[in-house]
Amino acid sequence: MFPRLDVVAACLAASLSVASAQTFRRLGTCPTLGCVIPPDQQDFLPGQEFDIRFEVHAPKNGSEAFNNGVPDEAFTATISKNGGRARSIADFFKQKEPSLEKWTFSWYEDLFAQDAKTPSVVNVASKAYRRVALYEPGTYTVTLKYYSGKTTTAEWTVRPLATRKKAKNVIFFIGDGMTTNMITAARLLAHKTINGKYQTLLSLDDFPVLGHQMTHSVDTFITDSANSASALYTGHKSTVNALGVYADSSPDQFDDPKVETIVELLARIWGSAWGAVSTAFIADATPTALTGHSRARGQYGVLVDQALNGVRNYSWTKTYGPDAYFGGGAEQFIAGSGSYQGKDYYAEFANKGYSVSLNKTSLLAAPNNKKALGIFCRSNLPVWIDRHIFTDNLEINNDPSGANKSAKDLPGLKEMTLKAIDVLHNRGSKEGFFLMSEAASIDKQMHALDYDRALGDLLELDDTVRTTIEKLKSLRILDDTLIIVSADHGHGFDVFGSSDTKYFNAQTDERAKRKAIGVYEESGLSQYTEPKPGVSYGTGANFPLNWDPRYVIAAGLGANPDHREAYGVGSTPRTPASGRNGEYYVNDKDRPNGFVVNGTLPPSAGQGVHSLTDVPVYARGPCQETFGGTYSNIDVFYKIANCLGLAQGRNVTEGLRKRRN
Repeated sequence: MFPRLDVVAACLAASLSVASAQTFRRLGTCPTLGCVIPPDQQDFLPGQEFDIRFEVHAPKNGSEAFNNGVPDEAFTATISKNGGRARSIADFFKQKEPSLEKWTFSWYEDLFAQDAKTPSVVNVASKAYRRVALYEPGTYTVTLKYYSGKTTTAEWTVRPLATRKKAKNVIFFIGDGMTTNMITAARLLAHKTINGKYQTLLSLDDFPVLGHQMTHSVDTFITDSANSASALYTGHKSTVNALGVYADSSPDQFDDPKVETIVELLARIWGSAWGAVSTAFIADATPTALTGHSRARGQYGVLVDQALNGVRNYSWTKTYGPDAYFGGGAEQFIAGSGSYQGKDYYAEFANKGYSVSLNKTSLLAAPNNKKALGIFCRSNLPVWIDRHIFTDNLEINNDPSGANKSAKDLPGLKEMTLKAIDVLHNRGSKEGFFLMSEAASIDKQMHALDYDRALGDLLELDDTVRTTIEKLKSLRILDDTLIIVSADHGHGFDVFGSSDTKYFNAQTDERAKRKAIGVYEESGLSQYTEPKPGVSYGTGANFPLNWDPRYVIAAGLGANPDHREAYGVGSTPRTPASGRNGEYYVNDKDRPNGFVVNGTLPPSAGQGVHSLTDVPVYARGPCQETFGGTYSNIDVFYKIANCLGLAQGRNVTEGLRKRRN
């Protein structure tokens, strides 16, 4: 995404569009001057609550300048079902007509306008209809009429009813940024082959069903973790940076049209327990998209507050806080360090009945019958390799209390996930539970071109899946639990050969170093599964016995910043490029013995980026058969929702609401 200029009353943190523009968009959900949000071709779960916004744009200047910059305030909007009689939005949803809203925003039409610093200014007239729902399956046509003859239509599809609960529990593992190519590479590192045949396999390889999901968002085919997670959790496409909303053009980053998420539905309809576990800071996009409603994923403090208290003044989100919430990111909990309104959010959670753990020891000792918060460091948790192999990298100032010391007593993804299952099983024993468990640094280390650290965290995810299945067996709930393992998006990563590190390091000429790379018959076999003499990592099966063999994988991304490459694990985490004057160049302190690789990204990009690739979906348990094939990321939500019986008609939904209120 490129930066945008805000010169008047609005800021747009999400993607902003004219029909002909590509790099920049006036509003990603609105190719015309009349905006229906949610836009055309969107799907809905019966009974799922959402907001509708209409906007009429009047550009004052630029190629779209229209009506002297005066928006039509007398626009009308109707809705009809299956080609039937059109009714006003207020009448159809039995609401009062909302007040008219007006604001101004600006955007750049293209790179030439950005270079010249000549933004286009747009005046807007708008109305928003809050907390509506469509209960009957079918096709709905929404029509916006404006400017005496202009029309924008949106066709919405309400999926079939599914009211029977087939799975009591759902565990959704997300390997952030994980692709099939990464899984293949991780298998090579951790599992031995003899004459081309693996002697052991990943836990993922034992799953009975494998599908693939397409990750496109509303207005771009390359996604970020916010809008892709929202699609997985709500069944609705969104735009880059947006969580649980369709991005509009308003000045307020929190008033965009909201969509009810899977855990909000599950808590409202069945009263089930739910939890989130992440190796990232807990306010990051993948965990907070479960409850967050904002087009600005960077509003971390507010998003933590929304997880605990729901969206302020928005009743369907106000009482459904997590039962287990584990990860990093103490900055959003320590009073005054980035927390919402400067509050002590450890105390805020404790005041609502949560146990609070700041290290692995206290986490494992926390009672299973209470809601549990666990925040184990500032920022992201250190990756698996640094927690187990290069432990000197743990000597950083990241204690979750805010004290000037290192966080050393750290749980991993496995410990957090197993503890969350204990809490959720105890608290959700009657109505079941939903758990999202994220291996976040697969993505974060791929961004940094630190492939070994990314693959280490992928192997940690696979080990966690393996032990989770064993845990569910011991609790006698495996047959009641749908387990899904997938990703939110991918990176253009692949392995193309091997590198002889001894020869590589002996060369002084950069071009000569490339002779160390072996391809095809010269690529050889993996040495990661051969023990290193005199070295034992003590990390057990399913991980490499030697992270630093002579012959290492040669791998890379399809898009990179300028950087140096020297294949093999580094003793310290990577920072491939360094910035100056708004552009990034080779960081000569990173892999100084490597050769220079010229970047393929804009000079403003200092890390690798996400890619177009479809990502895998592994499934086992109730409804597993529905996850085969290739489908949109929104379909993951509908498959889970149908398995949980969340597609409810009006009578059931309203009866449940009355009972819970």
